[in-house]
Amino acid sequence: MLVLALDTTTRRGSCAVVQDGRVLREDISDPERAHTTRLPADLMVLLARTDLRLSDIDVFAVAIGPGSFTGLRIGIAAMQGLAFATRRPLIGISTLDALASVAGGEQVTTWVDAWRGEVYASRYQNGMAIASPVVSHPDDLLRDIDSATTFVGDATQTYREAIAQALGSRASFHEPASPALAATIGRLALEEAGRGHLPTPHAIRPLYVRRPEVELTREARRGR
Repeated sequence: MLVLALDTTTRRGSCAVVQDGRVLREDISDPERAHTTRLPADLMVLLARTDLRLSDIDVFAVAIGPGSFTGLRIGIAAMQGLAFATRRPLIGISTLDALASVAGGEQVTTWVDAWRGEVYASRYQNGMAIASPVVSHPDDLLRDIDSATTFVGDATQTYREAIAQALGSRASFHEPASPALAATIGRLALEEAGRGHLPTPHAIRPLYVRRPEVELTREARRGR
């Protein structure tokens, strides 16, 4: 089974072709160019480099976030268009799940920059999520971590000093902090397809992580 996968949740982004668990090729995009100017051209170049046609693809896969809102919209729209045109399924993969899969290890904490001093976060044990994704301030999240864990995601680089100060030797860091994700997204999509999860393109939804409205209201009243 051939999967064409795309990640646009970061400024850099990547795309990949995965066949039966084997990565045929993964290309990292040019961060100096906007996603709107790179797509769908990057995908067509990738197919040409692997001697494939769009009609050869069995399943499309795309990162659904959390991440850059603009990047998410562009990436999902691009893959929806290709999936509709070829009448193929489109599988959405969480950015946090993909990061945890890349990092591996027994305990993994994924942090993605949510801007304004916050991060999108989740925690994993042996590859399985043990907490729902949240968006919060780093200091609040660090207070809840009481065991050794590996940090991965672009925000772990931004807040590396704060993490190290709070957790000391209990914290380790995956390198690079923000790895290319398209190949991993492709592999995870293959697993989903193998379980019979083959959704139609219109079924996909971005993963927008938001804090409870009551919490946002309380902060607004405090003038925070």
